[in-house]
Amino acid sequence: MEKPRNERAWLLVLPVCLIVAFSAILPLMTVVNYSVQDIVSPEQRVFVGWEWFKDILRDPELQAAFVRQLVFSATVLAIELPLGLSIALCMPRSGWRASLITVLVGMPLLIPWNVVGTIWQVFARTDIGLGGAALHGLGLDYNYASHSLDAWLTVVAMDVWHWTPLVVLLCYGGLRAIPEAYYRAAAIDGASRWATFRHIELPKLTGVLTIGVLLRFMDSFVIYTEPFVLTGGGPGNSTTFLSQHLSTMAVGQFDLGRAAAFSLVYFLMILVVCYVFYNLMTRGERDDLAKPEGKV
Repeated sequence: MEKPRNERAWLLVLPVCLIVAFSAILPLMTVVNYSVQDIVSPEQRVFVGWEWFKDILRDPELQAAFVRQLVFSATVLAIELPLGLSIALCMPRSGWRASLITVLVGMPLLIPWNVVGTIWQVFARTDIGLGGAALHGLGLDYNYASHSLDAWLTVVAMDVWHWTPLVVLLCYGGLRAIPEAYYRAAAIDGASRWATFRHIELPKLTGVLTIGVLLRFMDSFVIYTEPFVLTGGGPGNSTTFLSQHLSTMAVGQFDLGRAAAFSLVYFLMILVVCYVFYNLMTRGERDDLAKPEGKV
């Protein structure tokens, strides 16, 4: 006899659905509504259809900002993932030192974003900042306020300092979850440290690294507060990313229709790139699951 199903459990999910609908879906519908209108005043609106979307896709400044954003995200990912994994591999697996190092490594994550920008704004100054003064002492003509390359590298260094601990903690948690039996079997087989990492640790960290890539890409692609506080988007437009363009368009220029269309395009950019990242990183797992049993 089939056991009767209790559908009343869906009542527990209903409050969550209502909260999500109120906090996400309704604002999204408002943005979609604004994106096809020209908001002349609170009382006067003109339907423009796809005009704002066409204008955004043809805007050379936004195209340059999009390329700048992609390069920045790719740069910080290329640095933070290997660096975070390397630090996690060097951390002790147990004892009081493991707890102490974990706390110390995670401290930058506790600092608010605007404070991070202020810290690096002072740190990178050549007159009172330790970092800027040290670079000047080495004979380097460093000035993030006037040199585009210096500003770019400073923003990258700031992001690496702030967010590498997240990758470290993710990888460290993944390493701690690997059963000790795998390491004992590797030791019995005489596997080298590199072989252990290549055939045991790295495959077990695939899921953790996938999460790390997605989290760091999404966060770096919408970065706003830290570079805005540090450089204000300058010098010129060298550190002006898409989020700052969107903020200027919506708040500074009060161009709500164009800003709404831009925010939708921005959202689709992140969605598409994350989808591509996820499929590329999990393709090996799907191929392994699709293989018939007994075949390798």
